[in-house]
Amino acid sequence: MAGKTVMGEAQQVRIAIDLIEMGARLQLLQEETSLSRERLLRLYKEVKNESPSKGMLPYSTDWFMSWQPNIHSSLFMDIYQFLLRNAGVDGVHALISAYRLYLDQVHGIENAEPVLSITRAWSMIRFFNAGMMQLIPCQECGGHFVTHSGDLHVNYVCGICHAPARAGKTNAARKILNNTLQAADHAI
Repeated sequence: MAGKTVMGEAQQVRIAIDLIEMGARLQLLQEETSLSRERLLRLYKEVKNESPSKGMLPYSTDWFMSWQPNIHSSLFMDIYQFLLRNAGVDGVHALISAYRLYLDQVHGIENAEPVLSITRAWSMIRFFNAGMMQLIPCQECGGHFVTHSGDLHVNYVCGICHAPARAGKTNAARKILNNTLQAADHAI
């Protein structure tokens, strides 16, 4: 974290504002900045004109394994890991940059909405760092997808290549699925 300088504090405020604008929960802000809880509360109310959400943070890896959350989580984590390896960013800056790029990809798909919140993305990074989750390549498309670390992954096929029976049954869902497949092809 930045020292007790005016510029260091300004950087911490900028990080907090970026995270608040993305919908981050207060617990995430407290972990990723050196600002006090009281200051973060005032800043949150100033930026959002409301108090931050209360309640527990996501604590289970299971949410990331269902069909649509897995596709979005995998897209985010691929972007995040690419930035760590190639862009010279890490920590909260990698989180913010990866989440912005994730949102750009999702908003580029017609009728698509982000499924992964910044708080869930942050939690997923922590799960990866704890060795609870990993990326595994799909045997059919070669894309990398989020899985539990302890699962068997021989001949893994992703949810895009082998969509569940009910996925894409409506015209709108089918259109989103086709657009997601096209975007995933371009991202890989």
